[in-house]
Amino acid sequence: MTANVKTKVCVVDVGRVRIGGPALALIAGPCVIESERICLRIAETLREVTRRLKVPFIFKASYDKANRSSGKSFRGLGMEKGLAILSKVRKAICVPVLTDVHSVEEVAAAAEVCDVLQVPAFLCRQTDLLLAVARSGRVANVKKGQFLAPGDMKNVVEKIESAGCRQLLLTERGMTFGYNNLVADMRSLPIMRSFGYPVIFDATHSVQAPGGAGDRSGGDARFASVLARAAVATGCDGVFIETHPDPSSALSDGPNMIPLREMRGVLESLCAIRKALG
Repeated sequence: MTANVKTKVCVVDVGRVRIGGPALALIAGPCVIESERICLRIAETLREVTRRLKVPFIFKASYDKANRSSGKSFRGLGMEKGLAILSKVRKAICVPVLTDVHSVEEVAAAAEVCDVLQVPAFLCRQTDLLLAVARSGRVANVKKGQFLAPGDMKNVVEKIESAGCRQLLLTERGMTFGYNNLVADMRSLPIMRSFGYPVIFDATHSVQAPGGAGDRSGGDARFASVLARAAVATGCDGVFIETHPDPSSALSDGPNMIPLREMRGVLESLCAIRKALG
């Protein structure tokens, strides 16, 4: 398979946000919806930062985390409350919103509120779910499974296209490497980009240690911005970052989050790399 970093990809428009164009896009927010207050605070802060830097921004948060390590872990506020909060963020902050869907039955309700429906990495081969998202009328973002080679995502792309969908994003989030560890292979970005769609790099999940803390996942957030810079230099179309005002108190994925107060500095460095690439 030939993979060229400069492969021309289609442009995906999410409202006024353009992905696959000249500007580096940002998909960011908390891992899970903890409260309306925290979501609005994060979304408003990121909106102001991205406006100053002219970075297209989509807010992300999950109403349910169905794949937590332990059955005792916090999963979210549920679909009804979670979608109501995402709807408020969308209207009050005036930004597109993204959330995960885990089953065919969730797609219609999520599509009424959200601009982008995300298929989680563990579910990226679930044909019925992929087809339902593709037919929803919303942009699809499919995360590459930790168990898949990047070339295997061609089959995912073909499933989505078979349903008539061309509004598609592909996200790299690391590859399983031994027990409780992930590695990010930058070759994955141009390989998946060669399929003709914009590619997003998930910087924070790529530094996750799945199940590494026993009843929950660990991670090393120190390296999230390092990998994000490498991905932008490689030629991705956007970055996916989970952030929180206080990651130590976050109810999901805190160990791999970038603190909200650091997001401006991280984005400034990523934009500088993007500019240097021309």
